[in-house]
Amino acid sequence: MNFKARARAIKFSPDGKYFAITNEKTVNIWKAPGHTREFAPFVLYFTAVGHHDAVTNINWSPDSKFFITSSKDMTCRIYTVDRTIPDFVSSTLSGHRDYIVNAWFSSDMKNIYSISRDGSLFQWKNSTYAAMHEDSDTEMVEVDEDGKEIVRVDKVKWRIQKKNYFNAVSVKVTEAQFFPASNLVVAGFANGVFGIYEVPNFTVIHTLSISQKKIDTVAINATGEWLAFGSAALGQLLVWEWQSETYVLKQQGHYYDINSVSYSSDGQSLATGGDDGKVKVWNTASGFCFVTFSEHSSGVKAVEFAKQGQVLFSASMDGTVRAFDLVRYRNFRTFTSPNPVQFTSLAVDPSGEIVCAGTMDTFEIFVWSVQTGKLLDILAGHTGPISSLSFSPTGMILVSGSWDHSARTWDIFGRSKSIETLVHQTEVLAVAFKPDGKEIAAATLDGQITFWDIEEATIINTVDGRKDIMGGRKQNDRTSADNAASGKCFNSICYTADGSSLIGSGTSKYICIYDVASSFLIKKFQISKNLSLDGTQEMLNSKHMSEFGSLEELEDEGSDREDRIDLSLPGTRSGDMSVRSTRPEVKSMAVRFSPTGRSWAAATTDGLMIYSLDEDILFDPFDLEIDITPETVLEALADKEYLKSLCMAFRLNEKPLLHTVFESIPPESVELVARGMPEKYLFKLLSFVGMHMETSPHIEFHLMWVTSVMTTHGRYLRDHRGQFQPVFRALHKGVNRVRDDIATL
Repeated sequence: MNFKARARAIKFSPDGKYFAITNEKTVNIWKAPGHTREFAPFVLYFTAVGHHDAVTNINWSPDSKFFITSSKDMTCRIYTVDRTIPDFVSSTLSGHRDYIVNAWFSSDMKNIYSISRDGSLFQWKNSTYAAMHEDSDTEMVEVDEDGKEIVRVDKVKWRIQKKNYFNAVSVKVTEAQFFPASNLVVAGFANGVFGIYEVPNFTVIHTLSISQKKIDTVAINATGEWLAFGSAALGQLLVWEWQSETYVLKQQGHYYDINSVSYSSDGQSLATGGDDGKVKVWNTASGFCFVTFSEHSSGVKAVEFAKQGQVLFSASMDGTVRAFDLVRYRNFRTFTSPNPVQFTSLAVDPSGEIVCAGTMDTFEIFVWSVQTGKLLDILAGHTGPISSLSFSPTGMILVSGSWDHSARTWDIFGRSKSIETLVHQTEVLAVAFKPDGKEIAAATLDGQITFWDIEEATIINTVDGRKDIMGGRKQNDRTSADNAASGKCFNSICYTADGSSLIGSGTSKYICIYDVASSFLIKKFQISKNLSLDGTQEMLNSKHMSEFGSLEELEDEGSDREDRIDLSLPGTRSGDMSVRSTRPEVKSMAVRFSPTGRSWAAATTDGLMIYSLDEDILFDPFDLEIDITPETVLEALADKEYLKSLCMAFRLNEKPLLHTVFESIPPESVELVARGMPEKYLFKLLSFVGMHMETSPHIEFHLMWVTSVMTTHGRYLRDHRGQFQPVFRALHKGVNRVRDDIATL
């Protein structure tokens, strides 16, 4: 669905029948689609109008009949979706002096709480003026200009009962949420502080500073115990358990572009280096960052793993190459050059003993020993910045790509120090060695990938990838997307583990995979459909063009002073990335294939993306069952639903029940049950078999289980061998003990 405008808020009604979505000054109410398939499942129920500025938030009443909207016009409005209510008139709540961040109904629907950006929290009550002031008079008498008395009936309407203020001087409220069951209001401020308040008494439970930048989003879980906060400026995500005052989860991404990506040898970890000077290591299965190194003082341009993933190297524009120990999480070596230079590329030999880095300004390649930290050699010869370095898998040859239209091979360890120059038509942006070490691929500025034979120094093949990577039209492009091929090129290439395919990414929204033997394009991936990025659209809308340029580039919300401040330096092209007028360009800075060959990662404008053939997110329908009891497990077993009963027994984790279910599965069904076993239960199953094997006399039965599980889930167990190592040891011990017992007979 395309709503044709920015959607600031979208909310389902509690009964699930409707969902409301903001559309500038209006709110559209749609009927939610059901489980039955139909041609047009989304039906527009009605459109709520009345606000004079953008609607900021929507919240439903507990009975799903009403919803309240907050707006930048400093008012709240109450609407209904129940057309059976007679003579319903939309109520307007006004009185705030700044635009309203959010507004909610209380759980009993007797109160409404609204919070505005200037730090005021109002409590509203649906009552008469007399009841609010404990007065019995239901009529109000006023005198007009002529001295005549006007009698007004004191009607029931929403009135301000109490005004509360946060008293935070010059600090704006940026986001707020309400938990009706406990009457808790959570407010996030522009200085990175959040506070928890109990209403209607407005009691401060606690406040905490969690960021240096403003809090952009707040969420409360269903039980009200966990609070989630997000800060877009720093890429922060925080989950806070407020009763014990502890962190449940704390994550922070790179808050500028990611320049480089590298996989560890087992494919379990992924390292990234960014323009913010940080090196982060991520778990590929969970997607979480588990360590951050911030020793660099400038942008990190390249990262590489070595020593089976125990050491991580990084090269930075601050003139240092650093080695990090991933066992103790420390920077144990820092390599520098005799004169200050800026490093843009990095390569580590397969043994992890030699590290090389190419420079931006002196056009040299520095070679260090990792053991001693000493500078061994300086390789000179290029006449342009070194864009890329790569060691051959055998470790004898280093290849370098440069802006001087050439790639060079260096024999670092040989006595001859022979150098072979591979000349190209334009600047070389990336080089990569084929896993067999006999072939080099080089990507150039004209969008071509050239394959070279190392021994003969001859061109084997050429791929013209400009047409493949071409696509997307930017705001200022004078040509259409079909003709905008200039400037499209690959800036990062990588072979697959078997060397049969090559993946390339660059200044485009596409990432391409080629077959090396035939040079054919196998597949093209679009990395983003985010319309707020420049270059994702194929066609520009002509109605957005005016005589002054594109209307999309003009400030659409310049009413707030802090939104209009421009912190960019004079002459910079990109400006301050936080101001709305600059649109980041969709592109991919680096791409790498996993050594397992089952996934690949790309550093894009949207962030780090991992594409995988394996389903890492394990969905288990048994987790959704409420009535898992020993009785239901035995019922499933009696119905011969062996897989279901075994999984349910693992969920209950009662040893006698698990033993009963396991022993009741007939041997002829073992292979079928093992094949259907969800991957998340493999650890529990193999652990149980290993323990059960030591006490049970059923030798062949256990060996059938082990063989069936290893055969059907071998690839998953191999990819996660670090996690299953203790289980494998227990099984190995059990099988050896059985073998020794039989040998003594």
